Amino acid sequence: MLPYWRLSGFYFCYFALLGGVAPFLSLYFHHLGFSAARIGELVAIPMLMRCVAPNLWGWLGDRSGQRLLIVRLGALFTAITFSAILWRQDYLWLALVMALHSFFWHAILPQFETITLSHLGARSARYSQIRLWGSVGFIVAVVGLGLLLDRRGLDTYPAAMLGIMLGIFVCSLLVPPVPVAVRGDTAASAGFVQQLRRPGVMVFFLCAALMQLSHGPYYTFLTLHLEALGYGRGLIGAMWALGVIAEILLFLIMGRLLRRFDLRQLLIGSFVLAALRWLLLGWGAGELWLLIPAQLMHAATFGCFHVAAVHFVQRHFSERLQGQGQAMYATLSGCGGALGALYAGYSWAALGAGWTFTLAGIAAGVAAVLLGRRLPG
Repeated sequence: MLPYWRLSGFYFCYFALLGGVAPFLSLYFHHLGFSAARIGELVAIPMLMRCVAPNLWGWLGDRSGQRLLIVRLGALFTAITFSAILWRQDYLWLALVMALHSFFWHAILPQFETITLSHLGARSARYSQIRLWGSVGFIVAVVGLGLLLDRRGLDTYPAAMLGIMLGIFVCSLLVPPVPVAVRGDTAASAGFVQQLRRPGVMVFFLCAALMQLSHGPYYTFLTLHLEALGYGRGLIGAMWALGVIAEILLFLIMGRLLRRFDLRQLLIGSFVLAALRWLLLGWGAGELWLLIPAQLMHAATFGCFHVAAVHFVQRHFSERLQGQGQAMYATLSGCGGALGALYAGYSWAALGAGWTFTLAGIAAGVAAVLLGRRLPG
């Protein structure tokens, strides 16, 4: 029997944490008095750890078969290491906290994606129906934290984040183990390299990195960008939530989209809309009638892309190498995200919001061309 609600509950809490990070982490660092360049560096550190941690944990998960134990320990140590932020807030200490907690945080999702797909088995099309609860958690966190920070101030931010992390750990304890019949074996990793060499696989991973690179200005500076344009924090939170609502609606129909379009078409379409979205945010966000459709495109740039990417990895890597395949996706996405945060931090001060988002649009456009030319139909 599919443990739908226990899997969904975990996604709810995990992405509630992302809902606390994406709109508010840079705002918290700004509140502490850091410059745009320092904010970009601090936000990039967790993404840099995503370049290292998932592959290590993915290899360990495939070798040991103890994916759920890795998820539980990762969740626990994420909370423990993040709690150090309550003691000091100088730059070097915060950099250390960002590195340590993200090393364990990035152990979690690739392993849990594999656990979910193993529970689903032949019903993998239902993945989006489970994953949508992560988007609900994101919205709840964005709206709830927005209200909390408006009333209590940004000094309450670290404690609120720690509470969400503990919620992830509790939810991980409720998830049942994968049935023995569908667990991976401990085969050598040579087959992983062979599967990487299949046509289009490395191009896909490169484009996944470019997608996350293009999101760098969005996740690092959107809140500050909208504040500078005169929007209140309540409306800013609503704009973040609008994007995720669009994503949820996409998840509800994703099964039909997967039946109607192939993965190549879905991936290319996501990148084309991403390029358009970043141009709208860079040059037209001051107009609400342009900001709203830009946020609705989150359904494509995150929702459609992510589901298509997870299915791509599932189809191109064997069962025993799913953990490493999902980890490679997370790793290269992390590398792209780190580079995106870093370039955004430096570009924001030097070039301004418009050209920073334009560079993001160019990255997405290049990826669309690469997929169109190199990914098999």
